[in-house]
Amino acid sequence: MLIGERMSYPVITVPKDMPINEALTLMRREKIRRLPVTENGKLVGIVSDVDLLNASPSPATSLSIWEMNYLLSKITVKDVMTKQVLTVNEDTPVEEGARMMADNKIGGLPVVRGQEVVGIITETDLFKIFLELMGAREMGTRLTILVDNVPGQLAKIANAVASEGGNIFAAGSFLGDDPSNRELTIKVSGISEEKLVEKVKPFISKIIDVRTC
Repeated sequence: MLIGERMSYPVITVPKDMPINEALTLMRREKIRRLPVTENGKLVGIVSDVDLLNASPSPATSLSIWEMNYLLSKITVKDVMTKQVLTVNEDTPVEEGARMMADNKIGGLPVVRGQEVVGIITETDLFKIFLELMGAREMGTRLTILVDNVPGQLAKIANAVASEGGNIFAAGSFLGDDPSNRELTIKVSGISEEKLVEKVKPFISKIIDVRTC
């Protein structure tokens, strides 16, 4: 799966000379938390709601509402935006985008085509992908098991499930408790919990959890 398939678009951008109070109002109206900043169609920065709030006067300030509005009208997006922006392309794998976000502790990445912003991928987009990956919105039997990290184990499990008419419609593989094994979660339809456990038991090291959800 590539970023271009799951990015949010069209993306809302702002000019660098927009006052921060206008940018914050825009974020609240559109229910978004970050805005790519552009100049002549090119990406020059990104600003988040946290950036804008940190630049705003404290609620405990002694300034009058008129003074605060005047002050906020003088502070523009370019004064608080991040200028060195990490970006991805439409053909970047989603897991690479997720790694960049996790490693850099950021919640979104502008998607560019050349220097043009064509979308944005956010943590919310990644959460939606994860829900789909794990079959969270579909009913089925969810089984988490520990399996040996050797070739062919997943195929054996899939064949065993299919032999009883079961269908694995979602799966996720995770690090086990040491390099010799993997933790595997599958979501299955068309087979009972009891029969699923019976069929996969010869090919696994441990059953961690089983439930219908």
